[in-house]
Amino acid sequence: MAAAEAVDCVVVGAGVVGLAVAAELAQRGREVLLLEALETFGTVTSSRNSEVIHAGVYYPEGSLKARLCVAGKALLYAYLAERGIDHEPCGKLIVAADESEIAGLKAVQAKAAAAGVELPLISGAEARAREPDLACVAALHSPTTGILDSHGLMLSLLGDLEAAGGLFVAHAPVVGGAVGAAGITLEVGGAEPMTLQARSVVNCAGHGAQTLTRALSGAPGAPIPPQHSAKGRYFSLLGRAPFSHLIYPLPQAASLGLHYTRDLGGQGRFGPDVEWIEPRADGSFDYTVPAEDAAGFAEAIRRYWPGLPDNALSPAYAGVRPKIQAPGEPAADFALQDPKTTGVNGYVALYGIESPGLTACLAIARTVAEMRLLG
Repeated sequence: MAAAEAVDCVVVGAGVVGLAVAAELAQRGREVLLLEALETFGTVTSSRNSEVIHAGVYYPEGSLKARLCVAGKALLYAYLAERGIDHEPCGKLIVAADESEIAGLKAVQAKAAAAGVELPLISGAEARAREPDLACVAALHSPTTGILDSHGLMLSLLGDLEAAGGLFVAHAPVVGGAVGAAGITLEVGGAEPMTLQARSVVNCAGHGAQTLTRALSGAPGAPIPPQHSAKGRYFSLLGRAPFSHLIYPLPQAASLGLHYTRDLGGQGRFGPDVEWIEPRADGSFDYTVPAEDAAGFAEAIRRYWPGLPDNALSPAYAGVRPKIQAPGEPAADFALQDPKTTGVNGYVALYGIESPGLTACLAIARTVAEMRLLG
């Protein structure tokens, strides 16, 4: 067996958060190797979402999601503008379809205020003046919500990593490892297997984060959050986009509801719904979107857009969120475990990085970079 190759810092998982973490660490002087099991970066959670820049309005006061979303939003807008990456601060309306939902709007407004985000409550008439096709009795206006080109963002972060001397390697699944006095050994599979001896490892593996931690023999058995998967399906709108703002119903326990978003080209879409699923035996997911499910989407959408034409929804795509709460449990916070928590010098593990992970990616990266990675 070939001798292990000594490396400074390995980041595992090249979704948008892994890319941001790797770039941040490299720009701070670390020699970074970013490993991705699949054929390229950002092909799982990071490419199967709404591409929304969230304002930070839904998360409990003091939570990592609240703090990192608000901080990340500011960092992200500045970064997108500086790098010329397509984005649009189009704003969002969170709507109450009837009087019974106004209390829910006020609860969201209070939660947002606690996070430092002001959401004016407007009447149904004011909302319809902005969006004539909208049906609601009241709404919250979120002016700092927006949309972005997530692939352009990830390309830019990869460029930052490489400009700072970092290296990205695809088709490089981590299949095992061990913790020892000399650091963390990683066994990397793929077409050209290798053994790495790393001073620091940051686990940004998304759906594979728990599996990676369990694969490190000699680790002291730090708490590993449970692992669940929630599939969300999207349908595209055939025809003219009805709204200039994004339109959201009141949030559900496991998602933000069947909301209306659009891409930068003006294509409207609705989703996601929530379906708790299990991965296949090989760890992959079923991303199919059955056309017959359009009827259920249409029923939910017509609560705030009664004018949705018949047969106007077409299956688009699906994504799967890495959840660390079970069905029926309250939404869990991000879990960012530093070496003190993981019990392994140099080992950082990120679990449950779902929405608002895209918005928060730069703030998450700063948080990781500011941890004491080595004792």
